[in-house]
Amino acid sequence: MTVVRNLQELIDSVGNIVHHLSSLPKGVLPRVTTLQPPPHVMLEYTSWRDEQRAWRESVGLTDLSWHLTNLYLRGRDGRRLLDRLATNRFETIRPGQAKQFLACAPSGFVIGDAVAYCLDDETFLLVGNDLTLNWVEFHAHTGPYDVTVERDPIYALNPQKRRTVFRFQVEGPFALELLETVTRKSLRDLAFFEHRRFRIAGSEVVVLRHSMTGAAGFELSGRWEARDKVLTEILTAGARYQLRRIGSLAYFTNALESGWFPGPIPAIYTGDDLRPYREWLPATGGEASRPLSGSFYSDYIEDYYTSPFELGYGKLIDWQHDFIGHDALAKMRGTEQRRKVMLVWDRDDVATLLRMAVCHDPAPAKYLELPLAQYGSKFDLVEDSNGRLVGLSHWTGFLSTEGTVVSIALLDRSFAVPGAIVTVVWGEAEERRARGWADEHTLFRVRARVTWPPLNPLARTYRSRR
Repeated sequence: MTVVRNLQELIDSVGNIVHHLSSLPKGVLPRVTTLQPPPHVMLEYTSWRDEQRAWRESVGLTDLSWHLTNLYLRGRDGRRLLDRLATNRFETIRPGQAKQFLACAPSGFVIGDAVAYCLDDETFLLVGNDLTLNWVEFHAHTGPYDVTVERDPIYALNPQKRRTVFRFQVEGPFALELLETVTRKSLRDLAFFEHRRFRIAGSEVVVLRHSMTGAAGFELSGRWEARDKVLTEILTAGARYQLRRIGSLAYFTNALESGWFPGPIPAIYTGDDLRPYREWLPATGGEASRPLSGSFYSDYIEDYYTSPFELGYGKLIDWQHDFIGHDALAKMRGTEQRRKVMLVWDRDDVATLLRMAVCHDPAPAKYLELPLAQYGSKFDLVEDSNGRLVGLSHWTGFLSTEGTVVSIALLDRSFAVPGAIVTVVWGEAEERRARGWADEHTLFRVRARVTWPPLNPLARTYRSRR
C-alpha cells in the first residue's frame, strides 16, 4: 500500500482534488467543538441569540485562546519576509502597530489573511488559520531569510496543552468603557490596528484596537499563566455593562456582522511553480481535509479561487513594492467581474425551507443548521429571476440581530446593487450527492436582498471614523 506523504502526492493519487474535497465528511458542530473544546469554551453561555445581540447592545467577550494559531518570526529578515509575501507593505511597520496580512499566489489569487503584530524591530507575531500561516512558514524555511520560526498550534493539536498567550476579544457599544475600567487608563487615542501595553489584574496585557464584528472592539493578549485572573477581572467589571461571554455557536457567526470573508480556498492546488510548496505540505493538513460543499460544482479547482479585488482587498495592495503575485494582479486590475455583498434571505422562504427540511418526505429540502450552516467551504449558486448564474453565496448563518439568515456572496457587478433581489440555490450539487455525503434532498431556492456589509449600523459608523 502506497503511503501518501504530502499534498502533491495526495493530488496525484486522487486524480482530481475537487472530487476528493467534495467527498469529505461535513458537519459544523464537530468543527466548533474541536477548535474550541468545552469546558474551555462552551457552545453557549446564555443562548447564541442573546450572545449575538451583545455585539450590538452591550458588550461581548470571546475567548480566542484555543482555536487560533500563533506564528512567531524572529530575526533581522522578518520584516523583509513579510514584505515579500504580503500585498501590503511591511517595510515601514513599527513596534506597537499591527496590520492585516494578505498573501496571494503567483497567479494573483488569494491564499489567505491573518493579523500581523510588530512586537519589536525583529519580532513579528502572525495570528490566524494554518492555511495562511503555512505559506509564511514555508518561505521562512526555504527562502534566503535570516529568521527563525516558532509555531504555537491550536490547543487541540498542542502537545503542551497550553498556549504561549491567552487572547480575548472584547467588543460592542460598551467595550471602550469596560476596558478603561479594568485598565484604569484612557484608550481613546489608541488608533485602529495599534496596540499598547496595559495592566489588568496586576498582569501586563497587550491591547490591540481591532474588531471581529465590525463594531468598536479590542483584542487582548498576555501571558498564558495570567489568563484566569485577567478573565475574572473583566467578567467582574463587565457585569455593570451587561457583558455576555460568547460561546462557540455565536462566535463563528461574527463574520456575518462585519462582512469579512473567512478562509477562502487557498490558490495553491495548481501551477508547477507551487509544486515545491505542495510537496512541503502534509497530506493531512487543512489544505487536504477542508471539504467543499454547496449547490455550485465545477471539476476545476481554479473555479473556487478568489481574487483580492472581489473580496474588497484592493486597498490592501501597495503597488510600489515587489511581492508574490504582483504582476498577475497588475493584469487583473480593473477587470474584476464580481463584488462582495451581503444577502439578507427572505424570512418567508427561510420558514418554508425549515419546514420542508423536517417534513416526512423521501426528498425534503436540505436541513439548514442554525446558527451557522457551514458544512464545508460553502459555494451555493446565486441566480437572477431568469435562473441565470450571477454569483456564489458563501458564509451562511442566522443573525438574531437581523432576524433572518444572511450570507456573504460574490456577485456579478451588475447585480451587486443594494436592494436587488436574487435567488440562492440551497442544497448540494448532484455531483456531491452522488459521492454519498449528503442525505437525499431537493434543491430549494430562497429569495434574498442585496446589501452592503457591514450589517451592524454601529460598525458602519465606527468604520467611517477610523
